[in-house]
Amino acid sequence: MAVAGTVHAAVNARLLRRPEAETAATVRASVLIPARDEARKIGGCLESIGPCHEVLVLDDGSSDDTAVRAAELGARVIRGSAPPPGVLGKPHACRQLAAAATGDVFVFVDADVRLRPGAVDAAVALLEGTGWDLISPHPRQEVDSIAERLVQPLLQWSILTFLPLRVAERSARPSLAAANGQFLVVRRDAYERAGGHSPDAVLDDLALLRAIKRSGGHGGVVDGSRLASCRMYEGWPELRDGYSKSLWAAFGSPAGTAAVLAGLALAYLLPPLAALRGSRLGALGYAAGVAGRIVSARRTGGRVADAAAHPVSVLVFGYLTIRSHVLHRRGRLFWKGRPVS
Repeated sequence: MAVAGTVHAAVNARLLRRPEAETAATVRASVLIPARDEARKIGGCLESIGPCHEVLVLDDGSSDDTAVRAAELGARVIRGSAPPPGVLGKPHACRQLAAAATGDVFVFVDADVRLRPGAVDAAVALLEGTGWDLISPHPRQEVDSIAERLVQPLLQWSILTFLPLRVAERSARPSLAAANGQFLVVRRDAYERAGGHSPDAVLDDLALLRAIKRSGGHGGVVDGSRLASCRMYEGWPELRDGYSKSLWAAFGSPAGTAAVLAGLALAYLLPPLAALRGSRLGALGYAAGVAGRIVSARRTGGRVADAAAHPVSVLVFGYLTIRSHVLHRRGRLFWKGRPVS
């Protein structure tokens, strides 16, 4: 299983579409940034965007100076309304941004994303070139702490290892959807036809792509490591709580989660344990898992040296997933002061 996953990752690494940084877009793009208590990060994001049709920041009930900082840097700031009961904060903020935007293409960017020069044009040009309705340029993941180095690389690795990219690009099956809400580019007409962000979707990026596919559109993930970077979480407490808020919804049901975790354990935890007992097959399985991480890191700008700890990464991911389900069942999941379950 581990060998098959690594071979598939190597194939996908060659198939993963990559925008050309020098390409200019020919349509108007609106950069839309939902922000809640992001005064410390919003400046770096806005300064990295560069010239574009318009930049809108929605201040989602911040208790800090997010709005002031955004306005100082020239963004048009919208004071967002609080989400109604049963509606989650980020999709509600994104819907408000889309309603206020005037561009033909929406570029949703999180406040912790840093764009490279020309990134917006390059991403929009790739959208036009593919003829799709949505692309998700996956940013290069910046990591510092040990927890980040263990968990964050699994984002790109899991896509390359388990998602058949060319099939996923054509298929409307929900299980074959992959997107990263840190950086999403979507045609306005497709967004409106799909009904926009689902108000109650914990995984709002996946829900949007699935809605677009259900409405007859196409889209998928592309390599954005040369266009953008993102430090998603800073340290273990933030990472633990950030993943716990959403992993319960990642695999459809508790049974689906159990099946995924069992498969990961069989392919990536059992081999190194067997290798420690002298098994050559176990050593091969461990080496294959590490090789898959190396393939992913080299293709997406990650840290190759961290690949050797892949079994530990899988173990931590399993813990976070189980923790998410437990907290969800107890109604104890919160993010930035709001309940998410």
